[in-house]
Amino acid sequence: MEIFLSFLFLFGGFALLWKSAEVLISGAVSLSERSGISLLVIGSTVIAMGTSAPELATSIAAAMRGAGDIAVGNVYGSNIANLALVGGIIAIIRPVRIQKRLMMIEIPVMVIVALLLWPLLRDSSLSRLEGVILLVIFAGLICLTIYFARRESKGKSKVIREAINTSAISEVKAGGGSLVKAVVYTLLGLGGVTLGAYLAVRGAVVIGGWLGLSEAVIGLSIVAVGTSLPELVTCLVATIKGQDEISMGNLVGSNIFNTLLVTGTAGTIRPFSIGGRLIGTDYLVMVGVSVVFGALAIFSRQRVGRKSGVILFAGYVLYMIYVLGFTAGK
Repeated sequence: MEIFLSFLFLFGGFALLWKSAEVLISGAVSLSERSGISLLVIGSTVIAMGTSAPELATSIAAAMRGAGDIAVGNVYGSNIANLALVGGIIAIIRPVRIQKRLMMIEIPVMVIVALLLWPLLRDSSLSRLEGVILLVIFAGLICLTIYFARRESKGKSKVIREAINTSAISEVKAGGGSLVKAVVYTLLGLGGVTLGAYLAVRGAVVIGGWLGLSEAVIGLSIVAVGTSLPELVTCLVATIKGQDEISMGNLVGSNIFNTLLVTGTAGTIRPFSIGGRLIGTDYLVMVGVSVVFGALAIFSRQRVGRKSGVILFAGYVLYMIYVLGFTAGK
């Protein structure tokens, strides 16, 4: 009976994930049109924060029980999976455009905040003060994003008003529904995506145990990928619908949120220590993947094509082979 329910959770979770992602994308597009805020900003803030909820919950729970390796390892693993696994898959499906703003602002910020972890974690611990510092930086970035988004929104509103006054357009359609409806759809989509990921991971963990997989393998594969399921499915749906601003903004924004919000919140709730490998190879891989992702976009003229997607996906596969091999060696 338990295994039957596990399969039901697994497939039901994936179905809920996909449908919720469609609702989320529709709500985000409508929200952008109704508010005048670009899809890129919405993707890198509202959607990114929502799809980072599983990472936040996982790291907080780990920190509360003193499992610093899990708290930080979850951030590293999710960041690597977002860019290499998710980014690679969607680029293989269809080459995606990288917006100029993303290239000039968000991607450099993503790399900088990743580098910021080094001076904080080099002593193999994160204090409460250091956690607060990360949260303050996160709050500052959010305030700046809101400030520039409001300026952008006012600029768009002015253009629309001028267009109406000169009779260039007679009606502005917002893609259906009011601003409130757009917000409701976006929140429902985020909630459904989070619940779907939880159900899918819960079912997969039981099935993995039933198949004889060790807890280490389950944790490093099923749970690690499971916390990135919201980003994966949301980006897949966005890519299929041609909404590159949402998919790319979501990936880069999620990594910034993971590094600052997730790590900072976990450390603020309860200071923790981490193992040596998390300030060595795994940390370098996370930073390296971030740099490579940006470099591929630059050399591909602000797009991530199928060849770049293959490179990213192959890199993730090699990293997982290393991680599982390292664990087996232990």
